[in-house]
Amino acid sequence: MADYKRIIPCLDMRKGRVVKGVNFVGIQDVGDPAEAAKYYSEAGADELVLLDIDASYEGRATLLDVVARTAEQATIPFCVGGGISSVEQIREILGLGADKVSINSPAVRDPGFIDKAAAEFGSERLVVAIDVKKEEGWWQVYIGGGREATGRDAVEWAREAEKRGAGELLLTSMDTDGVREGYDLAVTRLVADAVSIPVTASGGAGSLKDFSDAVTEGHADAMLAASLFHFRQLEIRQVKEYLRDLGIPVRL
Repeated sequence: MADYKRIIPCLDMRKGRVVKGVNFVGIQDVGDPAEAAKYYSEAGADELVLLDIDASYEGRATLLDVVARTAEQATIPFCVGGGISSVEQIREILGLGADKVSINSPAVRDPGFIDKAAAEFGSERLVVAIDVKKEEGWWQVYIGGGREATGRDAVEWAREAEKRGAGELLLTSMDTDGVREGYDLAVTRLVADAVSIPVTASGGAGSLKDFSDAVTEGHADAMLAASLFHFRQLEIRQVKEYLRDLGIPVRL
């Protein structure tokens, strides 16, 4: 069977609305998450990611009513992240209809949380999100919505997350996020080559070529984008047809 490359719109949420920023700041409102889920389900997206971008920083749980409303509208798998710090929260979110959860800050603070979650729900339902910023010659992991440096190396943390039971990784470059000049191919390739689980490239998609570069040069298994799709600069089918014409396997 072909190893299909996935196209995944990201719904960054703040106070229950979809928002978009540049380099994790300069946030603007772009709509209702449930309506967006319905639109992207019909537009040919492979999956959706809902990220409550302030939940961890504000020390609160993900907005469960938004998850429930999204589940009613989405006909494709969706993943929920932001403020998920317990097995009980994961159970609640999956119970509302989400297919996967994404954990970030709590996993870095307590890596054993990955083991517990994987043991309880299976690796296939567990995504570990990694936000990185380039330092001098290496990529540092950040948490708390990009506000807190951890001193951890992205590649080492990716390997540990896989070893502890992560089923896939969502890798966001804070340097390229929202800039629309391409994914950070160097760190994407480093991480993808260091692990055997799927890696989703995130942060910086701005053109059709960026998606193919993420696969051919970044070795990504999936590409996540937000503003490009939210503002209709590219349609998902357009991206998939472009990739297909290059011989990159996608589901049309």
